[in-house]
Amino acid sequence: MNWDQVKGKWKEMKGSAQQTWGEITDDDWDQMDGRREELAGKIQQRYGREKQEAEREIDQWLARQ
Repeated sequence: MNWDQVKGKWKEMKGSAQQTWGEITDDDWDQMDGRREELAGKIQQRYGREKQEAEREIDQWLARQ
């Protein structure tokens, strides 16, 4: 699955992402509206990750979908 598919199915995919990154708030999820860059930024902010590490986490999550 690629990110364009995730963005198109964001309402469905959001639940899985919320399970993975539970510290991100519901408001944050609604605001990011499937934008990968915003997800990476929230992971960095909430979990104290470096940008590359956040991107790697997103890629790992995406591979499991």
